[in-house]
Amino acid sequence: MEILKLLNSKLRLKFREALGAVLPIIAIVLLLCFSVAPISTSVLLCFLMGAVLVMLGMMFFTLGAEMAMNPMGERVGAAMTKSRKLWIIVILSFVLGVIITISEPDLQVLAGQVPSIPNRVLIGAVAVGVGIFLVLALLRTLFGVSLRLMLLVFYALVFVMAYFVPAEMRALAFDSGGVTTGPMTVPFIMSLGVGVSAIRSDRQAANDSFGLVALCSVGPIISVMALSILYQPEGGAYELSALPEVRDSVELCAVFVKQFPVYIREMASSLLPIVLFFGAFQLVSLRLSRKKLIKIVMGLVYTYVGLVLFLTGANAGFMPAGSYLGNVLAGQSVRWIVVPIGAIIGYFIVRAEPAVYVLNRQVEELTDGAISSRSMGICLSVGVSASIALAMIRVLTGVPILYLVIPGYAVALGLSFFVPDIFTAIAFDSGGVASGPMTATFLLPFAQGACMAVGGNLVADAFGVVAMVAMTPLITIQVMGLIYRVKRSRRVIPEAQLEFDALDDNAIIEL
Repeated sequence: MEILKLLNSKLRLKFREALGAVLPIIAIVLLLCFSVAPISTSVLLCFLMGAVLVMLGMMFFTLGAEMAMNPMGERVGAAMTKSRKLWIIVILSFVLGVIITISEPDLQVLAGQVPSIPNRVLIGAVAVGVGIFLVLALLRTLFGVSLRLMLLVFYALVFVMAYFVPAEMRALAFDSGGVTTGPMTVPFIMSLGVGVSAIRSDRQAANDSFGLVALCSVGPIISVMALSILYQPEGGAYELSALPEVRDSVELCAVFVKQFPVYIREMASSLLPIVLFFGAFQLVSLRLSRKKLIKIVMGLVYTYVGLVLFLTGANAGFMPAGSYLGNVLAGQSVRWIVVPIGAIIGYFIVRAEPAVYVLNRQVEELTDGAISSRSMGICLSVGVSASIALAMIRVLTGVPILYLVIPGYAVALGLSFFVPDIFTAIAFDSGGVASGPMTATFLLPFAQGACMAVGGNLVADAFGVVAMVAMTPLITIQVMGLIYRVKRSRRVIPEAQLEFDALDDNAIIEL
């Protein structure tokens, strides 16, 4: 009974978080529907039904990830370090990076919207990229290599490769880096790093897991670029999916019922490798107690149910509404209205991401109040709002994405030389936090619909929204760090807060 009461209380908490994430989007869509962008009753009803499923899916998924993914990551990481054999850590971390990425819901959503590459091919390439860079990130943890140096080297490689990649695939590559470090990947990778860092014996060993997520975000960009060079996909052939037409509640239900079997099978095949891998570890090394094992199994069940509900609601409800709204707004006589509306949606979407609330609180605690949660929230909201406005300008004008991401990343990497190292680590690790499920399931279809209305190249012009959102925190958080350094130099910060300066880029932030 106590376990059931605890689960019920956690479910209520997770539902409130999910409600806070989805409710602002519902309000904005309803406001648009009843003013400047009228849509059919069928699309609106499907959107509202999809919103309910997305909320329920996020509720079950986040609870399941907390119950299963975190303890699995910690225990597997600790078990790998027991052998003290580097080759075991390399092989197992690569396998883990691959299988945990395959089950990332944001990646599933992105892959389903790419018309020119089969889903399994794209997901496989991204998973291999995460696996390789998870190995590199863990080796950095073991040997204490500078995070700034590795970021400079690998982002330089990214922009060199970009000139050999078909123009229509560059935006997709950068989007892939934003969606892979999501709610499934981040907790597992952070927990894995805690266990692996125990192999070192220096002063920072216990905290040397920060930076893993930052490097794992680079891997998918490079792997998708390599795939584009080898695969040579054609990116222009795309049509908006047929809009749902429902005449009554039975037909509305049928729209979603048809989708359930698809995602029941897909999520079963995605989670099965994780279950088998952990089961093998349990038999060979972990030997967890029956009580702990039951809790993890229950968490996996919650994760599975949440993924099925989330992806069904997103694909059958959110995506049609997002693409239709973008198409209607960009198709009006004053098509530039899509820019301010996109900026408003971006402002509230980032505020609605549950992980952003966690990030803001963590930064406030880490700086002992020198940087408040409120200022962090405002800074991120304004930054993401600007990035969505720029993304909509790209859709209308066809400006190549490299014209935006090269200066953006140059500024972000340049700032890393002038701010405390911990801010650089926070910024690059949290880039994926801002580009969460709401971005992949609503903003990307919104940009696709607008792109189709103006007759643009979908893959070249519409993709890149996730990348822009993921890039913004790299700059805004480091600007916060610059402000912190100025305050410290002027001795505005109390002496007790100066302990924060002792932290380096290896400190832990739990996202």
